[in-house]
Amino acid sequence: MNRDLEIARSVTPRPIVDVAADLGLKPSELMAFGDAKAKVRISAYAARRSQPNGKYIDVTAITPTPLGEGKTTTTLGLVEGLGARGTRAVACIRQPSQGPTFGIKGGAAGGGRAQVVPMEDLNLHLTGDFHAVTASHNLIAAALDARVMHERDFTDAGWEARGLKKLRIDSNRLVWRRVLDTCDRALRHTVIGLGGKGNGVPRESGFEITAASEIMACLALADDLADLRRRLGRMLVAFDASGRPVTAEDLGVAGAATALMKDAVHPTLLQTLEGQGVFVHAGPFANIAHGNSSVIADRIALKLADVVVTESGFGADIGMEKFCDIKCRASGLEPDAMVLVATVRALKMHGGGPRVTPGKPLPEPYTHENLGLLEAGLPNLLRHMEIVGTFGVPFVVAVNRFPEDSPRELEVLRRAAEMGGATAVVADHWARGGEGALDLADAVLEVASRPKSFRFLYPLEAPLRAKIEIIAREIYGASGVAFAAGALHDIERCERLGFGSLPVCMAKTHLSLSHDPDAKGAPSGFTLPVREVRVSAGAGFVYPLCGDMQTMPGLPVRPVFMDIDVDDEGEVVGIS
Repeated sequence: MNRDLEIARSVTPRPIVDVAADLGLKPSELMAFGDAKAKVRISAYAARRSQPNGKYIDVTAITPTPLGEGKTTTTLGLVEGLGARGTRAVACIRQPSQGPTFGIKGGAAGGGRAQVVPMEDLNLHLTGDFHAVTASHNLIAAALDARVMHERDFTDAGWEARGLKKLRIDSNRLVWRRVLDTCDRALRHTVIGLGGKGNGVPRESGFEITAASEIMACLALADDLADLRRRLGRMLVAFDASGRPVTAEDLGVAGAATALMKDAVHPTLLQTLEGQGVFVHAGPFANIAHGNSSVIADRIALKLADVVVTESGFGADIGMEKFCDIKCRASGLEPDAMVLVATVRALKMHGGGPRVTPGKPLPEPYTHENLGLLEAGLPNLLRHMEIVGTFGVPFVVAVNRFPEDSPRELEVLRRAAEMGGATAVVADHWARGGEGALDLADAVLEVASRPKSFRFLYPLEAPLRAKIEIIAREIYGASGVAFAAGALHDIERCERLGFGSLPVCMAKTHLSLSHDPDAKGAPSGFTLPVREVRVSAGAGFVYPLCGDMQTMPGLPVRPVFMDIDVDDEGEVVGIS
């Protein structure tokens, strides 16, 4: 059995009603899904609106290897460490996508002694939110294609006889694709509507992974069900013959799409291995979306706990920047502190170490002491420290210890962070749970009590092009941006249609500070290519595509699903 799964199953989870009761939640505020998981009704926030918020902590990271550097593990370990110090702490994390769970990376329940349980539930269906997003999204896609077909076949009088107005949709300017929560590269580009007139209008289309759905982004940023309904209604699905936007509301499908989401709007409550509460809600990717769990979950948690620890996807250049500039704008919340996760392994890679490939053993430089590689990779750490500092919030560098790290390597990393001006501690929560994160918990509590001067990176009123250039220069280290002709046209159209004042959600690789996944360390002086700019009118952001970004991942030669099975007792095995 996988070691993480073995550890998770060695602990009997507390009844979820007891975890909820410790947080002050009433049984009537829960929607139970068995003994170990429950949804928390969104009304729990309204009932506590006047109560003060706890401290708000965001966990981010340096540029990771393809294996990840333990950001979720650190988030959960910190909550366990805070609990061991007698602080009521709650984690707020995203729900894992089945794409990486079955594909290249595995699950996202943390690891070792710092996990969410039941971990197999978290990594599989949980309480059905991903299915709801998929169904809602694809209902809109079906409505759009049906409308296009019927507009071809019915006259204006025919529409009026049905009490409807012809939308005059341009069948060459449909922007709403379908989604699936599976990595499937064969569906990136498809042709639909084949087989004759009764099967629709033939056209090119494709699929994105469910985590990239705009509905997922709307769920993560919505205030409540009514706000989600408004967001879904204004989602852009096509353009008409005059170039005007056609929305889900125009199709008459926004209400039904929201009905499919009525339970998904409530966050799910699970627990750490040591019994602290963990809110799991929404799952947008950070490289192709905004990469943060829901505003709803954070708001509820902040009324229930002394400290709320959330995490933003991938590195500070992606998820944390979007946490600040998109999520915090939407929620009105400000972080009290950040935690920047760094590992010896990742810095060795940035120092010129060999390629790290999921599913293959780590090369020798990563399993034995190599101070030269580590020191050569330190510019990546220092650059991420600068990025975090840009937002005016105090932070801690958490050196996430791996079993193969030598004491000298850990000390070199810790001292480099301190010399860069940060509080830095080595954390061993993977091996020792909360006990291994006591120093980290102490450091975070101290840093979170310091004065802060939180600020956004750019003003919303700045032109879209300027906002993109600010992110490219100040966060990625680029010398400039090369806009493709199509991207400039997209920007002009966005501003003409009234979307120019939206925040920017950059879509780029998570494996480098630049757009090039092979550019390690702290690249500078490069030109960032922007090939296309799209708008998520419902979520409320514009997203430029930088370089070759895929919104539907593919499966590797040896996917993780090859290890997953069900034993004779009906228990899932092999999940990680």
